[in-house]
Amino acid sequence: MPDMMLELACPTGPVCGVDEAGRGPWAGPVSAGAVILDPNRVPEGLNDSKKLSAKARDALELEIKSCALAWGVGFASVDEIDELNILHATGLAMRRAVEALAVTPAFALVDGNYKFKLPCEIKTVVKGDSISASIAAASILAKTARDRLMVEMDGLYPGYGFAGHKGYHAQVHVEALRTLGPCPIHRRGWEPIRLALIERGELVDIVD
Repeated sequence: MPDMMLELACPTGPVCGVDEAGRGPWAGPVSAGAVILDPNRVPEGLNDSKKLSAKARDALELEIKSCALAWGVGFASVDEIDELNILHATGLAMRRAVEALAVTPAFALVDGNYKFKLPCEIKTVVKGDSISASIAAASILAKTARDRLMVEMDGLYPGYGFAGHKGYHAQVHVEALRTLGPCPIHRRGWEPIRLALIERGELVDIVD
């Protein structure tokens, strides 16, 4: 289970964990969480958000927000994803999450192996949400915030099933694209969306 060993080993503090959610979906923004945990009040049960049930994530979200020294969530929009690409949009969401912290971190532990430009020193940690308690907490906040937003989007754009699959690949999503076409929160740069637009005559496929 994730622990605080990496946080306590950092040369300077405060230390925040940073993680993202929603890099792979066909629709919706990418989100990021940033959390500075109190070493004396680490919520029990922290883990990679993908390994937790929705009920467990929701309960831990409340506990994280109650116990953490600071927490923040950031988003990068669909337009920003299409303009910047998903990698740079993820970095933008992470920066916004860190900037939303009420306490300025001196150091960030970032899930993955890409060194995003953040307003503090960083250390990348592969599979960090399974190693670092702060990163695990950040992954939970990123996931719950994005999931809630996609439930709201289901009300704005009915018929796609966003409340269930949260914008990821699913048969109901494939069928909705075929019958309804893409909606404003679909990522135009994603191949399934581009093909759906071409099929509907809303995008010209240019062949070199």
